[in-house]
Amino acid sequence: MDVLMLSRLQFAAATMFHFIFVPLTLGLSVLIACMETAYVRTGNEVWRKMAKFWGKIFLVNFALGVVTGITLEFQFGTNWSRYSMFVGDIFGSLLAIEATAAFFLESTFIGVWHFGWNKLTPKAHAIVAWLVAGASNLSAIWILIANGFMQDPTGYVIRNGRAELTDFFAVITNKWAWLEFFHVIPAAMCLAGFFMMGVAAWHLLRKSETEFFQKSFSLGVTIALIFSIFTAVEGHIHGNNMALKQPTKLAAMESHWETQRNAPMYLLVVPGEDGNLIEALPIPGMLSFLAYNDFNAEVKGLNDFPKEDRPPVVITFLAFRAMVGIGTIMPALALFGWVMRNRLDKFPLYLKILPFCIPLPYIAIQAGWVLAEVGRQPWIVYGLMRTSDAVSPISTGEVGFTLVLMCALYALLGAAGIWLMIKLAKKGPEDNTPIQV
Repeated sequence: MDVLMLSRLQFAAATMFHFIFVPLTLGLSVLIACMETAYVRTGNEVWRKMAKFWGKIFLVNFALGVVTGITLEFQFGTNWSRYSMFVGDIFGSLLAIEATAAFFLESTFIGVWHFGWNKLTPKAHAIVAWLVAGASNLSAIWILIANGFMQDPTGYVIRNGRAELTDFFAVITNKWAWLEFFHVIPAAMCLAGFFMMGVAAWHLLRKSETEFFQKSFSLGVTIALIFSIFTAVEGHIHGNNMALKQPTKLAAMESHWETQRNAPMYLLVVPGEDGNLIEALPIPGMLSFLAYNDFNAEVKGLNDFPKEDRPPVVITFLAFRAMVGIGTIMPALALFGWVMRNRLDKFPLYLKILPFCIPLPYIAIQAGWVLAEVGRQPWIVYGLMRTSDAVSPISTGEVGFTLVLMCALYALLGAAGIWLMIKLAKKGPEDNTPIQV
């Protein structure tokens, strides 16, 4: 492998591992704030107990997210220095704001929240919980704005061989970035909901802390149902924008080769990098409708783009199918659970299945990011800078060594962190003494 491919693999490994922990942090922060608000309004101690129990898992998850995210910042200097030199005026400012105005704020409020249980009034503590949730999601906004610039660059001018910022307002109001935000954050809420459902189902099967986990399940399944539907609907809107701005990604994720109006969507496709191996069971006009809300709209095919401008077709196609397939299953699972939430004891098979469904939103989210990033290739900034022009002038050995070292370290961290979260989840809420993270 060359430096480019190794650097891409290293960044992908770091990003995907980091993003195992980010969505649960974002989702649980909001749910915990909801629990504390319910405690303030009702005085029911079960809500306070819930906030403490789920808060332990949140803290472990947050700590792992911080540790695994640090290397991403460094890679822009070590592996992607040419990219940093070219768009650092824009991209660097967004990351700086995220770190100083969001991450440090989040970290500070988490400290107050963790150590303030017996020092703050319930109302004040609930306010801090909402500040933690707000800061967490504010951090996500700036990261997604930075990614939105990479997907659809705005607010810049090319001067002296660099992209220089000319309109900060255009960058922060980038439509692509905000469509990403309203896709990623609801997906994170859905993940948190399914996580709570799975853990609660495990305990309900064993009839441990029934009231506690019944309330946890009801909150989790309500959130999962609402946001799984919202994510799917917003995904369609996001797809419409993508069809206009990145037609090559649309063509790759559908493995669509010939430009045509009333373009069909094939139910059975085996994609290849130079054409489909199998193409059967067409639904006339469906691809045109999904892309442009018009059955007669023209959809450009991959053959209309130079081969060097096409993304990897098979990976993009499979990532899209994984995301959409799982995104179709989750609302059905959540709807059944919501309807039957007060008589779950009559459906032990459903409760047995749910813990094994916890990975589903994780896989869907990871597949979504693979679609977003691999589907943008060969551009690191779409239409502006190729990925091959962004890599640092370093040796293959340097990248290979650090890739192996990073993966080994992440594997140890991940195993330890996930083991601890599973241990806390299985233990239940009996012992609510604070944990040190």
